[in-house]
Amino acid sequence: MKILHCADLHLDSKMTANLDKDKAKERKGEILHTFEKMIRYAEEHDIAVILIAGDLFDTRHISATARNTVLHAIVEHSDIHFYYLKGNHDSNNFLADLEEVPANLYLFGSNWTSYTEAEGRITISGMEFTGDNAGSADVSLVLDAGKFNIVMLHGQESESNGKDKTEIIPLKAFRNKGIDYMALGHVHAYKKEQLDARATYCYPGCLEGRGFDECGEHGFVVLDVDTEHMRYTQEFVPFAYRTLYMVEADVTDCQTTAEMIARVEERLRQEALSATSLVKIVLTGMLDVECEKDIAYIRTRFQEDYYFVKIYDETTLKIDVEAYMLDVSLKGEYVRQVMADDSLSEEDKKIVIRYGLQAIAGEEVQ
Repeated sequence: MKILHCADLHLDSKMTANLDKDKAKERKGEILHTFEKMIRYAEEHDIAVILIAGDLFDTRHISATARNTVLHAIVEHSDIHFYYLKGNHDSNNFLADLEEVPANLYLFGSNWTSYTEAEGRITISGMEFTGDNAGSADVSLVLDAGKFNIVMLHGQESESNGKDKTEIIPLKAFRNKGIDYMALGHVHAYKKEQLDARATYCYPGCLEGRGFDECGEHGFVVLDVDTEHMRYTQEFVPFAYRTLYMVEADVTDCQTTAEMIARVEERLRQEALSATSLVKIVLTGMLDVECEKDIAYIRTRFQEDYYFVKIYDETTLKIDVEAYMLDVSLKGEYVRQVMADDSLSEEDKKIVIRYGLQAIAGEEVQ
């Protein structure tokens, strides 16, 4: 039997942290469409079960479009069983107005709830964490070691119990419980680790990256369970429509914006990123305090090459103070005055000097 494990889809996320209004709306729609495509993938690959391990939605206030799209996809694929365990971003609003929950949608609550698949050979158990049950979740879990046992939880893995944190999953408490696979959610990057001699635990990560803290490949996990021998294989399936990347470019000793652009171009050629990508370019290295650097133009230069481009300037400044000490000019006097100011740190002095020299030269201060 094939089982798809996904989590942290965060449908209806506003997407406005980096994007303008139009692109945020477009990305919001793309992420919802990726959910639909994931279900079509399941249908085309004979997947019988989809596990949604929390944070299907991003907010309590779900748009009618997202709600209806998800419900329609579930109802239209009645041969697939959907197991939905709410996460910390989810609420009851998704199903609040329904007269009847779709027959192929299985839900969990604040106590352990178990379902069976494959004529009873596979058990799927889950519990939604609250402030009251987090500390006793492991104690109240009882499994039949003769079955293939999947446990669904949404929270942060930890080797110890967290104080007053309902989202902590104390791994040591779930060892040697007869678990085969822990289908987890909450961590937005793919991770698979051994829990004990029998069990593994896995975070599939989010389905689509939404910000630059979620760079790299994203998708879901597919299990192929051999119910006769109680074994399974696992595969991570990259599936995101767009991918976010952070690319560092060392621009040390560049004197002009044009030279910096050439360094960035070389780094981007090395990465060979798709035009559909969202790219954060980080400028690093050490630059002369009087170099010509136009961050806005660097962004303009690359913004048509990718879906979205963001420039971070993490360069540091170097200044040859001695070269200015005997300079009989307005620049020299300015540098000497700033360097004599004990209220500024050395790094702040460099920044103030750069701004001042730009102003003296008649340049736009950046």
